Amino acid sequence: MAGINKVILIGNLGRDPEIRQLESGVKVASFSLATTESYKSKDGNKVDQTEWHNIVLWRGLAEVAEKYLKKGHTIFLEGKIRTRSWDDKDGNKRYTTEIVGDNMTMLTTKRDAENTYQTPPPSTDEPLGHTQEADDLPF
Repeated sequence: MAGINKVILIGNLGRDPEIRQLESGVKVASFSLATTESYKSKDGNKVDQTEWHNIVLWRGLAEVAEKYLKKGHTIFLEGKIRTRSWDDKDGNKRYTTEIVGDNMTMLTTKRDAENTYQTPPPSTDEPLGHTQEADDLPF
């Protein structure tokens, strides 16, 4: 029986993607992705538990990451777990576990990204305009 190696993550980039281009011209992007789960402790306090995942994207997905992804952006990622090993300079066996992405959807919109990274917050003496309350929404 064949096994299944499938990972689905929704999280925030911990840093801007690092882009490498191999001699063959193939691009590779790598970055960390944070996923946070919340639960209540025995005493009723909310506890956030963050896991950090090493992400690797190849070819076209690496090019998308290079052009559009920045630290803090939220993505949906599907991929597989890969563990690889190598010998360090002292001859010790080293291991790393990565998520190799097969499919990615950017969840941070262009407007969110601009507001987060380029647009300063409005000053307090400017009117902010009307914002819809939840009861006003059409759905």
